Amino acid sequence: MYVVDSTVVVPDHKADELIQIYRNRSRLVDQADGFISFQLLQNDRKPGELTVHLEWASKQDYLNWARSEQFKKIHELEKQYPDQELQGIVPKVSKYEVVAE
Repeated sequence: MYVVDSTVVVPDHKADELIQIYRNRSRLVDQADGFISFQLLQNDRKPGELTVHLEWASKQDYLNWARSEQFKKIHELEKQYPDQELQGIVPKVSKYEVVAE
């Protein structure tokens, strides 16, 4: 299994707005080959720190998704957020190979 986490830090007062965006996400990734799950995590001590946690069957499945037209479409939509504070946020991305369960 392969895990990709994308963490962003937004002002605390913007956290709920970003959570709503993810609750209403397009779900295009859900149909990608090898996709297992999506979770949006909120740090319980820092409400403005949110992490998108994606699980994939393999690294290759993730790479195929990351090179797809659907991936590009989703990330173009992110650039069009009406809220300027959310529009320019760059996530810290971490990628992991699961080595034991």
